[in-house]
Amino acid sequence: MALNCFDQFMFPTYLGVPLIALATLAPMIVFLKPTKQWLTSRLTTLQAFIINNSAYQLFSPLSSKGHSWALLIISLMIFLITLNLLGLLPYTFTPTTQLSFNLAFAVPAWLATVIIGFRKKPTHTLAHLLPESTPTLLIPVLIIIETISLLIRPLALAVRLTANLTAGHLLIHLMSVGLYTMIYSLPSMVLPLSILLILLSILEVAVAMIQAYVFVLLLSLYLQENT
Repeated sequence: MALNCFDQFMFPTYLGVPLIALATLAPMIVFLKPTKQWLTSRLTTLQAFIINNSAYQLFSPLSSKGHSWALLIISLMIFLITLNLLGLLPYTFTPTTQLSFNLAFAVPAWLATVIIGFRKKPTHTLAHLLPESTPTLLIPVLIIIETISLLIRPLALAVRLTANLTAGHLLIHLMSVGLYTMIYSLPSMVLPLSILLILLSILEVAVAMIQAYVFVLLLSLYLQENT
């Protein structure tokens, strides 16, 4: 039973070809592209409004040097949100439920912020490894702890996104299976479970958007420390 539940998180293939590539390219197909027209549709205007406000919220605390990352981070946020929402459709696959897929985005972005910090402000970056006014005996221990916390950041980014999406998809799957089996055995529970399943699906939509925003928000905070 547990194996059947987690089968939905395996890489789907068709004729030996992994379909994760098609799922990764899906946001490029469904997302609206800006036009050169003066008057755009309501959906395009709403899309631009959300993007502009998200960029303002993410980059207003950053210095002017960090603003050069705006296009990359906003594009990553839109990409992750679209992937997460498309993965909620029936008979689809969510690439962001794979830890390796999320690490492929988290590790290079985190490493780039660290390299920028060591190039631009090496003294300030190294100072983060040792809090001020630390007792002499605790200096080696704190340096090791802060170094581990620095190296574990990309893993925390990827695991947070993977765990939240996996848990939500698994709950929806288990509740759907339970609802299907109760149609004949316990009909009185069908309506409450149906309402609960709808509410859980709405919650999962919110989680899909919030987790993508949290992913890029933490990246912007790492960037703020190093610019």
